[in-house]
Amino acid sequence: MASEANPLPPYFNIDPDRAEAELDPPARAADFAAIAEACARGRADLASRGLDEQGRKQLRLFSTWEITRYLIPVATAHFRRVLKQHPELPQGRSETEGGAKWFTLEEVLKLRAHFAAEGSKAKEYLPYRPKGLPAKMVAVANFKGGVGKTSTAAHLAMSAALDGYRVLVVDLDSQGSMTSIFGGRVADEWQTVFPLLARHYAQHLRAENQARVARGEAPVPLDDTLSEALKMSAADVIQRTHWPNIDLIGAQLNLYWAEFQIPVWRMGARGWKLWDALGDALAEGGVLETYDLVFIDTPPALGYLTINGLAAADILLVPLGASFLEFDSTGRFFDMLHSTFASIEEAENIAARALGREELSFEWDAVRAVITRFDASQQTEMAALMQAYLGRTLSPHRQDFTALIGQAGEQVAGIYEADYRDFNRETYVRGRMTFDETYAAFKRLLLGIWRREEKARAEAAA
Repeated sequence: MASEANPLPPYFNIDPDRAEAELDPPARAADFAAIAEACARGRADLASRGLDEQGRKQLRLFSTWEITRYLIPVATAHFRRVLKQHPELPQGRSETEGGAKWFTLEEVLKLRAHFAAEGSKAKEYLPYRPKGLPAKMVAVANFKGGVGKTSTAAHLAMSAALDGYRVLVVDLDSQGSMTSIFGGRVADEWQTVFPLLARHYAQHLRAENQARVARGEAPVPLDDTLSEALKMSAADVIQRTHWPNIDLIGAQLNLYWAEFQIPVWRMGARGWKLWDALGDALAEGGVLETYDLVFIDTPPALGYLTINGLAAADILLVPLGASFLEFDSTGRFFDMLHSTFASIEEAENIAARALGREELSFEWDAVRAVITRFDASQQTEMAALMQAYLGRTLSPHRQDFTALIGQAGEQVAGIYEADYRDFNRETYVRGRMTFDETYAAFKRLLLGIWRREEKARAEAAA
């Protein structure tokens, strides 16, 4: 018999009669709707926090201390002196008489442009961005859920925006978590990437119909969905967010239908290059000239939407935790990537070689795995082992777990949207540091790629 000092584990001595009395009636399909509706009410309650009078998310203000520490590299005294000398510049606002000045991000961007034009040329006021090159598309992917995929993509997008880049976020996950973070409103699949994919397929059918007519055959009619999609472009599905330099193509549950529709289209037109649909749609719409960076948040599965996101991407980031299961799963993810894209290349190149055409070869500027939610007290040895096997593929920077992300998540926000006054300032600085370092590692990769392309362009022009 167990003593009070050593009680039995809780799974002993469960009374079946009491357990039976605690049961609810058997669940039916209709009960799922009630649960979903309860979740929707809770989600609306959480999402409503921090909204403005129009019911939209509002980005917080930034203090002089934050601006001069993180955004514009000048001394605080010099920053104040420049504002005093230039009354036409944004002057900020004080919450108390003689208190600290606070600025919107839009005002910060104007101030940064002024310092770039008038300030020291030795300082980096504007981020490096070669002229004449298209935006870089960055896919964040892993078919294992819970690895910090959406959080990583969202915080990189916010970091890049704070750095001064123009950012587009594309949510391919029908769960719509990224859309929620950026306050997006998506009524149905027609406000997602779906019409862009449908348009791409419809354009292919049109080209095939022209060939059919030339051969004296009857064209294949386009259904209402494809006809409507032909009227749309990327600009029709891009929406503004509460960040002045981050736009969004959102997602919602109906987007999952694309996973079933795309293979149906492909069966009807084997020549349709479905993997090119998203990349072509963004390029065709001039999106890659409008933005500097496009972050693509993919579903936690290697389906047709993920294949589109990966094929469109220039850079692939794969977040994972420092654990055996996540390391093992991520290895299988890379194996599946190889199988998928190699099989596409093989199938396409049989015809290409027969017709004397250029062969298909997928290429990414860089591929990096990134350790997220890292706990140095327990995971250092595992992370070192992963580094030894993955080498340069695994970023040496490890994104530490921080309580800041949990608190921000309760408010459907990123840590850059959290007001540091809600924390001890040093706690905020330490918590923010891990995300700043994640962005620094990514930015180093990005700038190296852009510089390589600049050099290649100059050599080609010589």
